[in-house]
Amino acid sequence: MFRSLYWYTDTVISLLISKILLVKANNIKKEQGEEEYQKYIHEGVTKWGKKRVEHSGSKVNISGIENIPDTNGILFVSNHQSNFDILALLGYLPKEKGFIAKKELSKIPMLSEWMTRINCLFLDRENLKQTAKIITEGIKYLKEGKNMVIFPEGTRSKGKPHKHFKGGSFKLATKSGAPIVPITIDGTYKIMEGNPLNAIKPANVNITIHKPIFVSELSDEEKTKLPKRVEDIVFGGIKSENSGNDK
Repeated sequence: MFRSLYWYTDTVISLLISKILLVKANNIKKEQGEEEYQKYIHEGVTKWGKKRVEHSGSKVNISGIENIPDTNGILFVSNHQSNFDILALLGYLPKEKGFIAKKELSKIPMLSEWMTRINCLFLDRENLKQTAKIITEGIKYLKEGKNMVIFPEGTRSKGKPHKHFKGGSFKLATKSGAPIVPITIDGTYKIMEGNPLNAIKPANVNITIHKPIFVSELSDEEKTKLPKRVEDIVFGGIKSENSGNDK
């Protein structure tokens, strides 16, 4: 109980304090330019994400960093177990990135401000027209050399059987030519969603970065099979006994 109270209170306080950091970020942009501004913003969210995970008492093991291409404009494709997935990837995936995230996060004061500044896009899953617009904007970001993270399950599995990857998400790669880097996240649901009342408990989290798929080198037929191919890679990396699938 104490850990949960500490974590939630500390997170709220950190978001309130971050208002001061945003003022500093604006000054950096004005005085030092866009490049230094982006560097400051991404360093800030990386530290914040890592602290949120560390303050839960959890430990993260990340493997396969060498599989990340030495370029930008990458589409990272991950499974989605928990709200902690974004925090873990913010803190431990060593690459500047934005997320295609659920619209509910856009309503959280300060958090949404920081997410917008790292080029996150907020998706309304119930609005097909807005979804198409967000995908188009994501394609534009990737072509501009921005890295994006997407969770093609569309919602958190919370430790339950995973959902199939939605094919529409892969237009981000097929329309932009961005390389896909599959990511397996295993164990984040044990920190929050797997506990009564979303209590915070320590867990061991494994993040596996798989070898990239260079979409520009694929045939049209191979591109149509991308969702299943990436889904098999991602869920093939899950070893938790409580994780399953719905096939």
